[in-house]
Amino acid sequence: MNADNQQERSNGGLYNYIAGFVDGEGSFHIAIQRRNSMRLKWQLIPEFRVSQHKDRINMLRIIKKTFGCGIIKPNHRHTNDKNYVYVVRNRDDLYNKIIPFFEKFPLISGKNNDFKKFADIIRRMKNGEHLVKDEFEKMLKVAFSMNRKGKYRTKYNLDSFII
Repeated sequence: MNADNQQERSNGGLYNYIAGFVDGEGSFHIAIQRRNSMRLKWQLIPEFRVSQHKDRINMLRIIKKTFGCGIIKPNHRHTNDKNYVYVVRNRDDLYNKIIPFFEKFPLISGKNNDFKKFADIIRRMKNGEHLVKDEFEKMLKVAFSMNRKGKYRTKYNLDSFII
């Protein structure tokens, strides 16, 4: 057994714990941001997040160390919110670290459907499909279907973003 397999075997319990923790406290999200400098005027921003109260921030540190990427920051600056959030936005890290982890240690709730959509969008972005109008609009529709159609999405409707 090589060193990687030995480490994975010894960390299997931790990895499964992290997957379960993310199933309860994490999200896979595709933000949509106006960006006039972009050809299509809109940008998709994939983001993996895990939140936790500041008293239990150590769990976020363990997750960050396990993945070797991302940042931990206050969930909402300038508020009384006592939660912190671990965030990964770097597409290479999402593609090379986050996606393979959750494919190997899958979520067991309905959140796994969001993960699959998230992974598909990131793979399509890696191939440059987000730069083509029709493909961007397809990815946008998938993003709108995620996270039970998300709270902030009530502010906008899908037609607001169609180019």
